[in-house]
Amino acid sequence: MENKDLNADSLSEAQKDMGVGYGYGSIGVFVSGSVWLVSSLTAYFYSFQQAVWVLMIGGVFIFPLATLMGKLIGIKGQHSKNNPLGKLAMEGTIWMIMCIPLAYGLSLNNIGWFFQGMMMIVGGRYLTFASLYGTRLYWMLGGALGLAAYSLFTMKVEADISSLVGGLIEILFSFIIYSSHKK
Repeated sequence: MENKDLNADSLSEAQKDMGVGYGYGSIGVFVSGSVWLVSSLTAYFYSFQQAVWVLMIGGVFIFPLATLMGKLIGIKGQHSKNNPLGKLAMEGTIWMIMCIPLAYGLSLNNIGWFFQGMMMIVGGRYLTFASLYGTRLYWMLGGALGLAAYSLFTMKVEADISSLVGGLIEILFSFIIYSSHKK
């Protein structure tokens, strides 16, 4: 039995609503990358442990800061109340938050593993953004973060460089995503 309410046009419309409402997520990716860079600077100039807290606490402010920045450049920062993809966005956020203790646990063995673990977690979350916004660029971003995390882990790279790499990848992709959807 076919449900006539469910079709590709409905999904495309929901994705467009999310994309227009949040700048296709590009501003959030930029803010997230900026938090990673501040964490990297904290690791370099202060301590790796403080950098962990900068990333975790800074992460709490990504959505509100992205919403504010978006509004400053004309992005409304919300989606239609009846958009079913809004639930997927929240579910992905909750999944990511539930995974953070895993990365923190890794840091108890090796502080650098926290950042590499977080890159994997955040990269995995970005894979769902391909469905939220209807752009495969998020598959590339998620893959880039995952590949970088694995490479940094196998090369035994320190926390400051790992967080720097994560931040630079996100900032690069934020500009690519923004420019590819700006009209």
